Amino acid sequence: MDELELLSEVAKMYYVQNLTQNEIAKAIHTSRSTVSRLLQEARDKGVVEITIHYPWDRALAIEQRLQQQFDLKDVRVLETRGRSEEETLRGVALLAARYLSSIITEDTVLGMSWGRMIYHTVQLIKANRDMEIKVVQLFGAAIPNNKIDGLELVRQLASKYNGQYYSIHAPLFVENQEVKQSLMQNPHIKETLALAQQATIIMTGIGSLESQLAPSQTWLGFLSPAVIHQLKVQGAVGHICAHHYDINGQILDIDLHQGIVGAGLDIIHKAPQVLGVASGKEKARAMLGALRGKHINILITDDITAQKVLQLHT
Repeated sequence: MDELELLSEVAKMYYVQNLTQNEIAKAIHTSRSTVSRLLQEARDKGVVEITIHYPWDRALAIEQRLQQQFDLKDVRVLETRGRSEEETLRGVALLAARYLSSIITEDTVLGMSWGRMIYHTVQLIKANRDMEIKVVQLFGAAIPNNKIDGLELVRQLASKYNGQYYSIHAPLFVENQEVKQSLMQNPHIKETLALAQQATIIMTGIGSLESQLAPSQTWLGFLSPAVIHQLKVQGAVGHICAHHYDINGQILDIDLHQGIVGAGLDIIHKAPQVLGVASGKEKARAMLGALRGKHINILITDDITAQKVLQLHT
């Protein structure tokens, strides 16, 4: 019996047949401590994967209020029930993953942004069959070679369905317009942006400019604290697909937006389904702006954040 067979056999006896470690030790003529080590090794090498299925309930009454108040196509609101911030984030990501999986079809063209919430959503998607979907990066790399950046996320999601992905090998912002125009004329980038215009689904995070979140390490690569302060002075409360807006969702007329290498906001206003996924009450003002500006038509969040949004809107 080779090593993997031994690990599989021990794992099966423990997790499937419910034998104790002492009983397994007698069956394979070894010590209990060796069985314990083998079980841990089985987990470390991926022979055993443990998934905890939390009872993630939804706040249906809040969902109905949000849907009516902002004329949304759909809403998913997680009941937090005193869970930690990280547990809540994972729960919202799980709702988003399940929702996205339910609406993806063979001919889906999915445009994606980046960020921590989008990263967790992609990790939790369980594709049950191959589909020839196309997953499109909407704008350049904010933090290259990072697991939460767009290039890596579109690749991961496409691979889950054995679909195709289209990337933008360029930075998120450039200051020189000649450089931007040169990048935008690159055949590969042109193909990706042309496909983005055909997106049937867009999934995006909702960025906040609340003091406790900004300047984040992501945005410090492009924006100095002074620039972020100036954005707030101009009324910015959040950003979506790299575009900053005020509490009413009005996109700010700023030079920064002229340097974005990627798709314009027109794509999210014409895509049939635009999922905004965010969690945390510090994102409430940014979420309210996104809702008022009609930058999303499907919202997935938690009940604490949702309650704050509704309070701010009154």
